[in-house]
Amino acid sequence: MTLFGQGKETTVKQDDPRPKIKPFEIPKRIVYEAWKRVAAKQGAPGVDNESILAFQENLGGNLYKLWNRMSSGSYHPQPVKQVLIPKEAGVRKLGVPTVSDRTAQMAVKLVLEPRLEKIFHQSSYGYRPGRGAKDAVFKVRGNCWRYDWVLDMDIKAFFDSIDHDLMMRAVEKHAPERWIRLYIRRWLESPIKLESGELQSSTCGTPQGGVISPLLANLFMHYAFDHWVERNNPGIPFVRYADDIVCHCQTRNEAERLLVNLKKRLESCNLELHPVKTKLVYCKDNRRTGTYSLTRFDFLGFSFHGRTVQDRYGNLFTGFNPAVSRKSLKRMNKIIRKLNINRSTQLTMSELADRINPIVRGWIEYYGIVCPEPLKRFLIRIDLRIGRWARNKYKKLRGYKRRSWDWVKKCRATFSNMFVHWKHLFSKGQG
Repeated sequence: MTLFGQGKETTVKQDDPRPKIKPFEIPKRIVYEAWKRVAAKQGAPGVDNESILAFQENLGGNLYKLWNRMSSGSYHPQPVKQVLIPKEAGVRKLGVPTVSDRTAQMAVKLVLEPRLEKIFHQSSYGYRPGRGAKDAVFKVRGNCWRYDWVLDMDIKAFFDSIDHDLMMRAVEKHAPERWIRLYIRRWLESPIKLESGELQSSTCGTPQGGVISPLLANLFMHYAFDHWVERNNPGIPFVRYADDIVCHCQTRNEAERLLVNLKKRLESCNLELHPVKTKLVYCKDNRRTGTYSLTRFDFLGFSFHGRTVQDRYGNLFTGFNPAVSRKSLKRMNKIIRKLNINRSTQLTMSELADRINPIVRGWIEYYGIVCPEPLKRFLIRIDLRIGRWARNKYKKLRGYKRRSWDWVKKCRATFSNMFVHWKHLFSKGQG
């Protein structure tokens, strides 16, 4: 009998014809659909070191075993593999479940997510289908034009601080299926295998990197924050992307009162506002004549502050707008340096473009959506590195910065589509 898909690799023996009573009714199709989505995202192996390709070698058998264990109630997840990702202020802790556990989590997500989407707040943008960071940035920009003050909030160690009992109370409101509640509890309490090999028990939090974690995080914040603000402060708009939150207020007093009340609310949910990253900001522009020490904030890689812009009639004015942040530019510059463009003389120009373009294309599509000038100034630096590459590669250009720059401009005019930032920055004949 063929289970979970078509093909030789998914063929297993005929089921025992005798009726078997399973405690939980879980359709095989859900498990197979979950596998397809996990496989499409690839991802690293978990503690068992089994990759996507290795799991696929015995796909039918592996999926049947997983379905059988989940249906019988004998499914227990393996420990979560901890991976430390360096960042500017310390490290980010990611938790990588095994392929089998990711598939099981995806199966629960497929059942639970459509229900939760019906109750989630319209101002929640993170990890939701059909919504994304750019939508959140545009919403914040529009709100900043209408409201003078911003409460820029960040929750300290949010994913590591989620209270398991409160989380399960929220899950039980929307998951009548006992198997969903059982396995979510087991995932929350699954131990973490540190890089040292030591197993660490999990008493709170949900690992970043788990398939189900973003959905659970949104559910927790729906009741801890979204629903509370809507009920107690209906006149205050907000935008939330996971634990990055921006609230908009008309006055400073209103923002300060909200901050005090939100601290108490989040403390009751065992969450803590980050003492440094949480701040009040005055949206200073040419219409607002007040003064305040903070007139800038960062959100999702963009820096919001007063900028000189031009209206439709060509008049210049100061508007409160977003553009790529300094922190993002610093990170991007580090990535470009690691590419070691100027020393990659073994590559042709076309091969160099193949290395650079996928990275730069993503930056342009995201950071180029509003106020693109700071991004453009950064992208021009890539051409300077291409010029250095040309001086190292071609003897006739060695030692001649001006000559190599003229060579880059000529290439831009002749092969305008070779590098994605050329098309973004320049039209033919410019330079």
